[in-house]
Amino acid sequence: MNLQLLNNLSLKPYNSFGIDVSAEQFVDVHDDAQIREALHYAEARQMPLLVIGGGSNLLLTRDREGLVMRMASRGVRIVSEKGTQVVVEAEAGEPWHPFVVHCLELGLVGLENLSLIPGTVGAAPMQNIGAYGVEIKDVFHSLTALDRQTGEVRDFLGHECAFGYRDSLFKQHLGRWLILRVRFALSREAALHLDYGPVRQRLQEQGISEPTAMDVSQAICSIRLEKLPNPAELGNAGSFFKNPVIPTAQAQALKVRYPGLVAYPQGDEVKLAAGWLIEQAGWKGFREGDAGVHRLQALVLVNYGHATGRQLQSLAVRIQADIAERFGVELEMEPNLY
Repeated sequence: MNLQLLNNLSLKPYNSFGIDVSAEQFVDVHDDAQIREALHYAEARQMPLLVIGGGSNLLLTRDREGLVMRMASRGVRIVSEKGTQVVVEAEAGEPWHPFVVHCLELGLVGLENLSLIPGTVGAAPMQNIGAYGVEIKDVFHSLTALDRQTGEVRDFLGHECAFGYRDSLFKQHLGRWLILRVRFALSREAALHLDYGPVRQRLQEQGISEPTAMDVSQAICSIRLEKLPNPAELGNAGSFFKNPVIPTAQAQALKVRYPGLVAYPQGDEVKLAAGWLIEQAGWKGFREGDAGVHRLQALVLVNYGHATGRQLQSLAVRIQADIAERFGVELEMEPNLY
């Protein structure tokens, strides 16, 4: 066996909430062969299997029986280049933000608005991560995934991934597809997205009138660091709730009752700012024991040190119930609960 299995390991260092639960067995996998060996090991023993990446989009609520497999594959390469268009491939275990920085250092444009998002490359398309007007689907080329039901490896193009708001085919069929590597369609020419949120304003404050992609990345990093707590200092998983999308008529009625409602038209529907709803309901800065809502960003639930996953889940459920009662709006949790 080429696997280095660890027994009764604390998962506290492997999830951004810092929840201290244990794994019956744990293994890092570094390539396709180890991935298949770990899958076979768990299947042969009929062990439950949990696959994790950077641990930034999950809330662990109990000790894990069976095997926890962490995707630790590494590698970044240019697979094709035609004119100014470049396709870059990264292994699933690559940490996301260092990968973004690496692409920017190569002079490649497209990922800069997605700077400083925690997690790994393999998890990015699963959630269709997005920030400041750009989502993974906007820079996606293709990916390679292993079908855990059949053992076959398959490539997916963008239209086959069913990308939606913080959603994809791989999230809809959680546990079936194991993403091995992802390819991104980037460019050597700047086509910057500056008009979402305070990005342009931040660049102007810095005296930058003709920004590069690296300038945009650094501006977004500074904005995120001001708004969101560092998981290394305060356990969190970033935005805990999705921004709800509701019918236009419902949004108009809410706007009458709440003139300050933060809302964005989305075709025939309207996307509401979940953080605004939570803040208006008085939850911003709330703390009960070591489980709380961040004092600067109501969309972020935090672990002040020794909160359990169940305590954070309970807090999230209370917030959901309150928002539903006050506004008639259902909030959906972003992290996967285990």
